[in-house]
Amino acid sequence: MTRITVLGSTNMDLVAYVTTAPRSGETVTGHEFRTVPGGKGANQAVAAARAGADVAMIGAVGTDEFGGRLRTTLEGAGVDIDLLRTIEGPSGTAHIVVDRDGGNSIVVIPGANGSLTSLSHADRAVIAEARSLLLQLELPMSAVMEGAETARRNGVRTILTPAPAPEQPLPAQLLAATDLLVPNEHEAAALTGITGDPERAARALLALVPEVVITLGARGCLYASRTRPEPVAVLAPPVTAVDTTGAGDTFVGALAVALAEGREMTGALAWASTAAALSVQRPGAATSMPYRTEIDA
Repeated sequence: MTRITVLGSTNMDLVAYVTTAPRSGETVTGHEFRTVPGGKGANQAVAAARAGADVAMIGAVGTDEFGGRLRTTLEGAGVDIDLLRTIEGPSGTAHIVVDRDGGNSIVVIPGANGSLTSLSHADRAVIAEARSLLLQLELPMSAVMEGAETARRNGVRTILTPAPAPEQPLPAQLLAATDLLVPNEHEAAALTGITGDPERAARALLALVPEVVITLGARGCLYASRTRPEPVAVLAPPVTAVDTTGAGDTFVGALAVALAEGREMTGALAWASTAAALSVQRPGAATSMPYRTEIDA
């Protein structure tokens, strides 16, 4: 199978389901609460494993009850967790409010994720052996940059999800080691200062990285590259969303698998969009992600 390494966060998602999300200073009554294994790194690892890859996860969990559940979830999905550290203290958590339209707002508390500031020799070796490295921004930047630079030295494709949206410009060294950037509209706007025009934002991002995919939710995605700078739209299958939590991570995990297997970009994007469309029809993040047979069907 295709080998993919994920360097990223593991969080327990604490999810409250409401009719309408509360505004500042407002209290609302919800109708359901769930604890669901997640974190952008773990989500992408599960998505890639279910999509058919051999996945190794580099990250950290705490010594609390959540840490054990997060390990079990990853292992149950077939993810190699030999490099998932256990750190004294709490695991990372994400506090999520999901409204009746499936939209969400999220507050992330790093917990054990914040301890991963550098990589070990074993971490670097697993990155070097992979076809692709998946990165996000829920770990300390020093570890993210070290992972990207290790991948670049070893000819490994680096796919970066710039989430949470950066408040400061991303380091030039990180961008120089990134092959494919996959922001959503909000993250693309944060990186470029361009709002309301994702096509222009996609072209602007090509000054930073060779290839860009901007995800647009129910509208699909836009792809642009330095060899094909005019953005190409790929539509998403029309579905009724129940919970969009983890949809972007499902998309990235499936896209990484498709590209590592040699699919051409537009076909890979359509396949990844199908995976994301399946995931939003189910509650939760990692638990909602489809298997390869479902995506193909």
